[in-house]
Amino acid sequence: MPVVVYAIASGDLDFAFILFAVAAISDAVDGFLAKRFGMQTDLGAYLDPLADKVLIVSIYLTLGITGIIPRWIVILVVSRDIMIVGAVLLSWLVGKPVTVKPLTVSKLNTAAQILYAGLVLGLSGFGLEATWLLRLAMALVAVLTLLSIGFYVAEWIRHMNEAEAGH
Repeated sequence: MPVVVYAIASGDLDFAFILFAVAAISDAVDGFLAKRFGMQTDLGAYLDPLADKVLIVSIYLTLGITGIIPRWIVILVVSRDIMIVGAVLLSWLVGKPVTVKPLTVSKLNTAAQILYAGLVLGLSGFGLEATWLLRLAMALVAVLTLLSIGFYVAEWIRHMNEAEAGH
């Protein structure tokens, strides 16, 4: 991931795309093999989404800082993740720890974020023009990110209310 970020920051977007694609494919293969052969672990269940988020946030921040993608989409994507972490920490601090379970909309959101980043890197890196496709992918990321925020907030409020009622 640091090499992908460096490549983006250096303007070497075709190389960044290739590394990003290799990382995405290896992550998918790893997940498939773990499920297929029953090799899933609790540690892996925590580390895999964390690694995905670190990759996405790092790439989006770098693409935003370099001006390759609009900063508003970076702010939206990163703010969502900060909000989720903040809600988990807050619930833990007030003695009502919440278990974060990936929601379907969140999985779709992550897939859309990866797709959009890949399209940006691939199209920009190889000098291809598909503005309509980039706008469509960016709109999909925005909608799914907002939906994901809404569902997580609703779930967190439900959890906090149930925890309060249980005391």
